[in-house]
Amino acid sequence: MPELDGARVAITGGTGSFGSTMARHLLAGDVAAVHILSRDEAKQDDLRRLLADSRTKFFLGDVRDADSTLAALRGVDHVFHAAALKQVPSCEFFPQQAVKTNVTGSNNVIEAAHQVGATSVVCLSTDKAVYPVNAMGMSKALMEKTAQAFARNNPASPTTVSITRYGNVMYSRGSVIPLFVRQLMQGNSLTITDPEMTRFLMSLEESVSLVAYAFTHAQSGDLFVRKAPAATVIDLAYAVARIMGIAHPEVQVIGTRHGEKQHETLLSREEMAFAENKGDYYRVPLDARSLEYELYFEEGNKTSSRMVDYTSENTERLDIDSTVDLLMTLPEMQTLRKARS
Repeated sequence: MPELDGARVAITGGTGSFGSTMARHLLAGDVAAVHILSRDEAKQDDLRRLLADSRTKFFLGDVRDADSTLAALRGVDHVFHAAALKQVPSCEFFPQQAVKTNVTGSNNVIEAAHQVGATSVVCLSTDKAVYPVNAMGMSKALMEKTAQAFARNNPASPTTVSITRYGNVMYSRGSVIPLFVRQLMQGNSLTITDPEMTRFLMSLEESVSLVAYAFTHAQSGDLFVRKAPAATVIDLAYAVARIMGIAHPEVQVIGTRHGEKQHETLLSREEMAFAENKGDYYRVPLDARSLEYELYFEEGNKTSSRMVDYTSENTERLDIDSTVDLLMTLPEMQTLRKARS
């Protein structure tokens, strides 16, 4: 991102899958500094050795703690906010923890960025925030509302706050593809929740591109979505097996887990009514109406009733061959195929 040449950038959750990828992306350019905030000292030590770049500065802390968040953001120009609790089952059992990190923590990041005079904050969200049925999605939906409320209530702030929303990131930590790989390498059955369940598929590099697009195009309160293909869970499983040279993997259907949807939604029909088609992306501008609800009591939005949600069921559907082709764009899968051949 040439726009970041000479800039100081902070990444919350900077040792996670997205955060470490973004850090490498930034350090490949001419940024002045990258501040990495996370709570895991072991991952920080691993990433420090991997990056080996004097422009990085690591901050041990937690977005739940306003003081450590402010310390990590002090002096930065831009913030990429990726810190979150992301696992659906764990958030179902500990929803209060999801609220503390995903809602209160996000508010701490936005307020700290405003306090230090950062130019922009890009907040990472998820398709599970749309029509949420699980605690993780609900907390992420409230994160989005927190970001939009800041933009709405602080129009004079020098800090532009925007949101990116995307589906499953392939081969990210805790995702299903590494699980399938482990199961096949151990000679076990592939565990499938529901063969007809569909999921959006996006690479880590594409998620970085989405954040970069938001950074360069956002007005405060904007929401951005990258268009993405989807596959059924069973086709994804068979595609992974094919790459590993296993023609007929044994499959065990275990049923839907806590808080899972059959299909994921990236944009609701209400959002689609206002979305701007930007080629590979959708932009949904902030609804900046005031609280004078009486002005809208008799005038609703007639457009939304004619729209449909943008979901993993109605997006471009990949078959097994196409899913293999997509998976083979991932360095991890390329390495895996070479090792198995």
